[in-house]
Amino acid sequence: MTRTRHAVAIYARISQDRSAQELGVTRQLQDCYAEAKRRGWTVADEYVDDDLSAYSGKRRPQYQRLLEDVSLGRRDAVIVWRLDRLHRQPRELEHFVEVCTRAEVGDVVSLAGEFDLGKSEGLFTARIMGAVAAAESQGKSERIRRKSQEIAEAGRPHMGGPRPFGFEADKVTHNAQEAEVIRQLAARALAGETLTSLATWLQETGVKTVGGKEWRTTTVRGLLTNGRIWGMRAHRGQILGPGVWEPIITAEQGERLRRKLLDPARRTNHSARRYLLSGLLICGKCGNRLHSTPRGKYRRYGCRKGADSAGCGGIFIYADKLEQCVAEAVLHRLDSPVMHQALTEDGIDQERARELAQQIDKDKTRLDDLATMWADGELSREEWTTARDRVKPRLEANRREFDRINHRDSIAEYIGHSAELRTQWATLNLSRQVAITKALLTSIKILPATSSGRHGVDLDRVELEWRR
Repeated sequence: MTRTRHAVAIYARISQDRSAQELGVTRQLQDCYAEAKRRGWTVADEYVDDDLSAYSGKRRPQYQRLLEDVSLGRRDAVIVWRLDRLHRQPRELEHFVEVCTRAEVGDVVSLAGEFDLGKSEGLFTARIMGAVAAAESQGKSERIRRKSQEIAEAGRPHMGGPRPFGFEADKVTHNAQEAEVIRQLAARALAGETLTSLATWLQETGVKTVGGKEWRTTTVRGLLTNGRIWGMRAHRGQILGPGVWEPIITAEQGERLRRKLLDPARRTNHSARRYLLSGLLICGKCGNRLHSTPRGKYRRYGCRKGADSAGCGGIFIYADKLEQCVAEAVLHRLDSPVMHQALTEDGIDQERARELAQQIDKDKTRLDDLATMWADGELSREEWTTARDRVKPRLEANRREFDRINHRDSIAEYIGHSAELRTQWATLNLSRQVAITKALLTSIKILPATSSGRHGVDLDRVELEWRR
């Protein structure tokens, strides 16, 4: 004889709800309510996890609420459409049994039968069904993985999930507006513009992600380092080969973006830049770099002297007027025949860029290996220092040359059009101004002042070293 229950829980779950209409769980609930009515039981509450897998191990909020209510004695039976709706992992079944045993809840009913978890026969049957469900899920996962691998190796797009930025819903056809945004982002990133600057530009121009969210530096980096945008098919983090879609940017641009944006040495803690010429200025007395050295409300560059600085402390210059003069020289240089010839006839040495990139990768690996050997006690500190000091200067020199070769992207569109750039200069963010300036200049030497004051710049103090 069926015992009367007055606080019954109904649990329903479906792993994938592609229509997002909850039709699967609705059918489960209807059948479970019919079973409760047939038994004369009173349903106290229903617990529904829609579009959540029990096999994946992800947290199921309503299942957790069910466990809590059972453990607190609020429910005296559980009805579920099939037992595998509750569990597809044996360890979850054992935990559920433990909770029900402590709460003295023995009635667990599925439409395929009744299980008294307080009796050995019922528990044995539940364990067998749980093991079968786990095996089915594992087999299904393996089949899906094999199919995904097969699709990826054929270069076809993965059809699950949202469309990628830059493509239509078929994941092959370009979305014209978004593809143009990607091209601009790629060019500006290769020109030296920071990810923060690019994300800010996207936000200010109202460009949203596919999900309608604001861009962040991490999402911009993910977009620009995804082989999809230069026509490559990736699977599980590995690029397998060309995809069946047309690339948005060139493969050469894509590889350079990956090397640039995924370089471990790339700083990720940039503070807001306020100085256009940081890293370019050299002291005319001692040869050290000038640094930002504000004085009150005025911005200055100076040669620092002290325990933590190797400078002489003998050169200082106010920033505003110097930056204005250098910017004017840069704009004038863009229209010079010498610059036009250097940038249009020679072009970027792609073979040298690839060679440098390979050397950089090898030296980064060597430094990592040295650090591991020191940590494992295979090298003394002195041996590690000696080896590091041989590798690091070469690595930095190759990085500087690689950077020099690729700086041309930032100014190619402005050659012969400095008048247009001049009108835009004040509206460009500082990151882009810096990229253009460093594309043309290797260094600026500041000589000692012949007169004091901050209201002008003695041009005889300023020696510009142009890139050739």
